[in-house]
Amino acid sequence: MRHPPRSALLFVAGTVALVGTVVAPVVTASGAAPVCSVEYSVTNQWDSGFQGSVQITNNSAALSSWSLTFGFANGQKVTQGWNAKWSQSGATVTATNESYNGSLATGASVSAGFLGSWSGNNAAPTSFKLNGTTCNVDSGPTPPTDPPTDPPTDPPSDGKVPALHVSGNKLVDAGGSSHRLLGVNRSGAEFMCVQGYGIFDGPVDDAAIKAIADWKANTVRIPLNEECWLGLSNIKPQYAGANYIGAIKDLVARVEAHGMTPIVELHWTYGQYTGNSAGCSDAHATCQKPMPDAQYSPSFWSSVASTFKDDQAVVFDLFNEPYPDRATSTTTQAWQCWRDGGTCPGIEYRVAGMQSLVDAVRGAGAKNVIMAGGLAYSNDMSQWLTYRPSDPTGNLAASYHVYNFNTCSTESCWNSTLAPVAAAVPLVAGEIGENTCSHGFVDQVMKWFDDRSLSYLGWTWNTWDCSSGPSLISDYDGTPTSYGMGLRDHLRALNG
Repeated sequence: MRHPPRSALLFVAGTVALVGTVVAPVVTASGAAPVCSVEYSVTNQWDSGFQGSVQITNNSAALSSWSLTFGFANGQKVTQGWNAKWSQSGATVTATNESYNGSLATGASVSAGFLGSWSGNNAAPTSFKLNGTTCNVDSGPTPPTDPPTDPPTDPPSDGKVPALHVSGNKLVDAGGSSHRLLGVNRSGAEFMCVQGYGIFDGPVDDAAIKAIADWKANTVRIPLNEECWLGLSNIKPQYAGANYIGAIKDLVARVEAHGMTPIVELHWTYGQYTGNSAGCSDAHATCQKPMPDAQYSPSFWSSVASTFKDDQAVVFDLFNEPYPDRATSTTTQAWQCWRDGGTCPGIEYRVAGMQSLVDAVRGAGAKNVIMAGGLAYSNDMSQWLTYRPSDPTGNLAASYHVYNFNTCSTESCWNSTLAPVAAAVPLVAGEIGENTCSHGFVDQVMKWFDDRSLSYLGWTWNTWDCSSGPSLISDYDGTPTSYGMGLRDHLRALNG
């Protein structure tokens, strides 16, 4: 779903400390100003992997290219990275500029990030070289084995959140019982950080999450921003990297503490797109793009999957609303772009297809259920089965979005295009809604999905104007709008 303007929205931002940071000024002659400075940070860490970044500030004459080298003392290995060409020989890591960020003016900074593996100890590097010039390093903290997080304020509810997997066309728990995902979307973390206002739009404390549970919801979908998660330099540090990741982990834990399944979803991504139906001309992750980008999205999912791979109650939704069909000239090209990515007609940036994102999740060792939405903003599922990506775990579900203004918004379309998908794999309506400030349309949607024991989630648990962006609530205590009343009463009737 596209978002209404944010200028008048309130927010509450959650932050945690960076896992570990070292600042390394370049050695110069006594009394001379530093030539440059290098900041090394570990922004996320798990049992066998971590996410790191370097920020270089040039205080000397302008550079037309740069190369940073440093050494790992404990056998750490860089596995992939962004904003630089990363390589490693033995313990020595080298990051050289990309074609678009080689120029570094006096006083300018550049950041690059990477994913790595570690075992035993993950001590920060103690020396750096920038274009061959040695840098000295003040000693800094060594990252702990587990990043600190704030626990939920209340104990878990009586209902344990099930670890899910796919069996045929059903989502099932560890005992094999079918499980439907019925709940709401909690928008905010996809846009607040990149706009510089915070991390969440509105409260996400225990009382706010309890209000969702009081509607008898059992699922909360949490949209994310890849630039904020990866800690790219255009995001304010207090809303990026470890601070952002920690806040999301806290929210996921709080959702589970109230007996609800968390769905973490990639919503806004990098890549300049100015073609048909463009949401913005900005290359940064400030609007819905037609497809995820090859530059950052696989790294995002490798990191997210590594973070949550030990908790199979967490579901992964690969990309909010693909629309390569608006850019390409044929439906076949659009579906090929959707699955395979690469250079797609009409899209200026290199695309990460759904297959590469599945591969990134599984390559991180995560077996969590994955959702993949179709074309036309996840509203067209007509060839989803033909082009579905391969998943070695078999834990792949289809994601569908429907609003009263979509093309496929009638029972006849659902019968012809959704029913075959639902017969083969689990089908989840990740977003349902209407812009009428009423609930007549979503009532029809819920009945069709109920009759087939399928899953659905209402957009959105935010206090917006229900006509500009369908809003379920008028207050974060759970007071429903006239539109939200339909979903609330229905969930209570199903699960009460």
